Amino acid sequence: VAGSASGVTALQMDIKIQGITREIMQVALAQAREARMHILGVMQQAVGGAREEVSQFAPRLYTLKINPERIRDVIGKGGATIRALTEETGTQINIGEDGTITIASTDADKATIAKQRIIDLTAEVEVGQVYDGAVVKILDFGALVNVLPGKDGLLHISQIANERINKVSDFLQEGQKVRVKVIETDDKGRFRLSIKALLGEDSTSAPAQPVVAPAAAEADLEPGV
Repeated sequence: VAGSASGVTALQMDIKIQGITREIMQVALAQAREARMHILGVMQQAVGGAREEVSQFAPRLYTLKINPERIRDVIGKGGATIRALTEETGTQINIGEDGTITIASTDADKATIAKQRIIDLTAEVEVGQVYDGAVVKILDFGALVNVLPGKDGLLHISQIANERINKVSDFLQEGQKVRVKVIETDDKGRFRLSIKALLGEDSTSAPAQPVVAPAAAEADLEPGV
């Protein structure tokens, strides 16, 4: 008989006879309770009270649910993504067909990192959301900006600044960090971004500034050259 101070939590019975009487069961449970309370009392004296936090070395199990259609994003091509994630974080990750993911680890910090990576991999881009992204490619008509793992959106040239822009590379460079707002999505998962939509409504968003070429910067520093 297993249990806590509040009552029985598990019971297993193996007998060689046809059955037992109600009286025998009552006596057995009473004896089990007496023994259980004695053991719990000794344990209480040893630990001095219940721990407020689980030991940092105790195994932890985290569970989260994702859209089953996004399982492939977590697994990656040939299992590359999930393999890299488990190796980098030292966790064990199991994925159910219904999208239930369990993360097992003895390190809470690494388990949290793995969980957040999965959340980022499966996050859905939503209209109206603001992201801090990075320019990954400059196009004649705009730029591609990465806002989430594996998710690049189009920042059209008309959405970079309030003024008219003739050349995207005059304002943006690959690798540049930008804050953008999602203004449109389609049924194919593509989405459009805007810097201009944030100007005036977000005090932390600075307007895109023209890129100054190194030669021009040197000329400004050395007027006589």
